[in-house]
Amino acid sequence: MDLPAYQTLKTELSDRILTVTLNRPEAMNALNSQMGLDLIDVWKRLGAQGDDARVVILTGAGERAFCAGGDFKERNGMSDDAWRHQHEIFEHAFQAIIDSPVPVIAAANGHAYGGGLEFVLAADFAYGVATARFALTEVTIGIMPGGGGTQTLPRAVGPRRAKELILTGRPFSAEQALDWGVLNQVCEPGTLMDAVMATARTIAGNAPLSVRQAKKSIQAGLQTDLHSGLKIEIEAYNHLVPTEDRREGIRAFVEKRKPVFHGR
Repeated sequence: MDLPAYQTLKTELSDRILTVTLNRPEAMNALNSQMGLDLIDVWKRLGAQGDDARVVILTGAGERAFCAGGDFKERNGMSDDAWRHQHEIFEHAFQAIIDSPVPVIAAANGHAYGGGLEFVLAADFAYGVATARFALTEVTIGIMPGGGGTQTLPRAVGPRRAKELILTGRPFSAEQALDWGVLNQVCEPGTLMDAVMATARTIAGNAPLSVRQAKKSIQAGLQTDLHSGLKIEIEAYNHLVPTEDRREGIRAFVEKRKPVFHGR
């Protein structure tokens, strides 16, 4: 997978796991226009690269912050038109993560506020360090969540909890994030990436077409009623029946060996 050198991101591909690091530690990895464009480019290339990457890990540089949200130093004094134009870039960046056919794990290495929390929520699931704090603080500065937060947070924690968090802008702890469903696991400092990488390796070792179809089925099924969701599931399932990986998986099971999947 060919990726350029990005101004605001670090990328590393190893064992079909792509690690994307938000790399503006001097600004607490705040989201600026260039980071939005860089993220869009990563996911565009990811969608065109076939089986090169089977899992994406999204994390931040440094130990203090995963992402502090939008870069308000850049936004200060922007005209209304410039603000809307920039926000369109951000919208595409968040949507690209949500729509990614490849599973995305967020590794919250530090605080995640505003758009930072929306990155966590846009991922398929997330781990975080015990010292991290989370918040959607937009209403405290005259805006509102615009990176999907009013939609993704209620789906994670339920509508009543989401309304309380969004309408107050109050921060919450990693343990609360775990209890409420924002995080899947809380890790002590220094252990986060090992835990995330272990889970990523497990996913990357599974049949990639199966993983993608299962994710697609979950995502689409959540938008509809149960019976329609069951039809979506069977349609996704039937895509896997004629694949080489399905045949390899069954052979390996019978032969009591580890399957070798090729995404075909």
